[in-house]
Amino acid sequence: MPIEYIAVVVAIVVLYLLTCIKILAEYERGVIFTLGRVSHEPSGPGIFLVFAPVQRMVRTSLRLETLEVPGQDVVTRDNVTVKVNAVIYFRVIDPIKAVIEVSNYLYATSQLAQTTLRSVLGEVELDQLLSQRETLNLRLQTVLDQHTGPWGVKVAMVEVKQVDLAEQMIRVLARQAEAERERRAKVIHAEGEYMAAEKLAMAAEVIQKQPAAIQLRYLQTLVEIGTEKNTTIVFPLPLDIISSLGRALDRVAEPPKSA
Repeated sequence: MPIEYIAVVVAIVVLYLLTCIKILAEYERGVIFTLGRVSHEPSGPGIFLVFAPVQRMVRTSLRLETLEVPGQDVVTRDNVTVKVNAVIYFRVIDPIKAVIEVSNYLYATSQLAQTTLRSVLGEVELDQLLSQRETLNLRLQTVLDQHTGPWGVKVAMVEVKQVDLAEQMIRVLARQAEAERERRAKVIHAEGEYMAAEKLAMAAEVIQKQPAAIQLRYLQTLVEIGTEKNTTIVFPLPLDIISSLGRALDRVAEPPKSA
């Protein structure tokens, strides 16, 4: 055999072996099919040979994937229409199942997330959707993980990203918040009046036991008025004096009795 043919054969074999060399990174695994049958364990990371066309390899990443769920129109339990979008964090934990059990685990997870988002959030009221995000996120993560587990996909976390309300509903919520603030203000004002009345009743008891306390309070009031540089001074007049003066005037106004 001429040496030229040998050189060509050797070159072809070398090129074939070079094309059979596969290198996988630390975060990658390779599912190898030999004559249509899958290997028992995924290959990688590192370098190994895949002899085509007898063997075929499917690369799978084990890194955490981020999937943004597009905005979904959700009707809550109290018949309020909102638009909600979310973010899902998941990773492949079983590359063989992710390749065999589902044709495209990214697309399948995305579609499942959209339907789950509508069904779960449609069972709660608007107030719960706005105030109980952590509980709803955990519930969404649990439901999704139950469905993606047979695919070899682990849902690590689900976060409701944004809740868009209609303009009319925003105004209604603003009025509701304003009414709630007014209610709290009235309650606080009433509680203050109640506490002030209790303190005044206690002060009246002390003054009743010590009559000189009212005179001291009167002198303190005069000092406070004087420090403010006012030209008007108000003198408190006891009601007893007024009643005594009224009785004296009545006696003076009475006509003298005839003998």
